[in-house]
Formats: sequence, structure tokens, C-alpha cells
Amino acid sequence: MRALLQRVLEAKVVVEGETTGEIQHGILVFLGFAKEDTFEKGQKLIDKILKYRFFDDEQGKMGWNIAQAKGSLLLVSQFTLMANTQKGLRPDFGPAMPPAEAKILYTQLVTYAQSQFPHVQTGIFAADMKVHLVNDGPVTFNLEIE
Repeated sequence: MRALLQRVLEAKVVVEGETTGEIQHGILVFLGFAKEDTFEKGQKLIDKILKYRFFDDEQGKMGWNIAQAKGSLLLVSQFTLMANTQKGLRPDFGPAMPPAEAKILYTQLVTYAQSQFPHVQTGIFAADMKVHLVNDGPVTFNLEIE
């Protein structure tokens, strides 16, 4: 399971001209699931994201998590994160979880995230999403749970 985290000043997801999720200051999270991923792995990843010291504290160091920074979370499913890009000139999506299973896991993880943190917005699973963001820093981290 992979998550690409971007600290943002603002971000939103637009599907067919409608905004489906929007945050100001916070973290935009792109989530990718591998075939062997589980809800338990996802819980660990969400917990890590919520505790990850990603924001500047009073000393200007990355010492605050999202709650301490009074930020929001925008979760977006992105199966392309699981592509194998080591060989050839075309991504191999074989490692990615099949869409039907991934949708269930994504929905479960969104519900879990919302139960752990009050400011969670989302994209729409498997939709043609247009993601708008203003990256803060830029600060971007790749987290993996095995």
C-alpha cells in the first residue's frame, strides 16, 4: 500500500465540473493499493498519516501533525501509484488491486479516516478526477506499508 502525501495550501477534486472534495491548509493524499493489501494495513497507514509530523511548529521545524496544524485531509484513490515501472516504456499495472476490491478497501479506509479525524474530504473512486492543488513548500512524502 502506498500513499503520496503533499502538503497543500489548498486542494480540490473536480469530477464532471462538480467539486467533490475540497480543503484549505492540509494534506492531499493519493492512495494506491496492491493485490495483497488489507484493511489492517490501511488502518496503519491512515494512523501514520494522521500522526506524521508534516507541518512547521513554532520553531519552524516539521514538528506538528495535521491535527496540531489545524489542517484537513483530502483522500484520492490512485491505482497508478502501484504500477511497476522498472522495465520497458509502459507501466505495468499487474501489482495493483483489482478495481472492485480496491473500491471496497478505499471506502473502508475513508470511513476509518473520518472516524479518526473530523476534517476529511475525498475524491470519487475510479472517476476521471481533475485534481487542483497549491503545493506548500513543496513538501511531498511517499509512505508505504508492507
